[in-house]
Amino acid sequence: MKGADVAVRAIDAVIFDLDNTLTDFMKAKEDSIAAAVDAMIDAGLVMGRREAIDAIFAIYKEKGIEHQRVFNFFLEQTVGRSDDRMLAAAVIAYRRARDASLVLYPHAKLVLNRLLKDGYKLAVVSDAPRFEAWLRLTALGLQHAFDVVLTFDDTGHRKPDPEGFRMALQKLGVSADRAIVIGDWKERDILGGRNAGIHTVYARYGDLYSQYADKVAGQGPEPDDVVDDLLQLLDVLARLNGTAVDGKAQ
Repeated sequence: MKGADVAVRAIDAVIFDLDNTLTDFMKAKEDSIAAAVDAMIDAGLVMGRREAIDAIFAIYKEKGIEHQRVFNFFLEQTVGRSDDRMLAAAVIAYRRARDASLVLYPHAKLVLNRLLKDGYKLAVVSDAPRFEAWLRLTALGLQHAFDVVLTFDDTGHRKPDPEGFRMALQKLGVSADRAIVIGDWKERDILGGRNAGIHTVYARYGDLYSQYADKVAGQGPEPDDVVDDLLQLLDVLARLNGTAVDGKAQ
């Protein structure tokens, strides 16, 4: 996009949620937990595979999906102690499966590259812990893609509190009416973006994924736009910027 086009367009910045918007986080989590359970059973755990997976996700539901000692708690509950052989097997299997399973959604890199080429300012606002978010971004090769990355550790607030979005706008140097936010969780991403006065885009493709999700798919306030593929974000931007032809980005 030419410099003159950048100057006159309506939208200058895109704020992304991370998990289940850019990357299929829950699929990676489920694959990793299943691998860890298989490894613990191989190391001597006497428990059914599905029962063990369900028990681990029950701990996550109580303590948070990013909880770092989930296998310790699980083993204390099931075998009465944090057995080091089983724990080591679980951790190694989990890490290997996580590295293999963490992938971007289709068209994510294409969209990000197009946005960067067209001169958009890009941010991530995530409720994840800072280091975990950077681990995921780096593993996916996105550590240099964003002008701003804000996590719960940076903002001290979880969505739908608008503080993270407001901080992102301030750091990007963009007003709320010249930005959009895209996320998979209506009750957090969409409501939070709306609370900050930002145009909201619901990533419906990321809200249809897991029996272990601690939310009801589709529940929450209605967004300004809905996409079923990240590629459609370009069409939304083209429409808002008045550059769409037959409703599509060119």
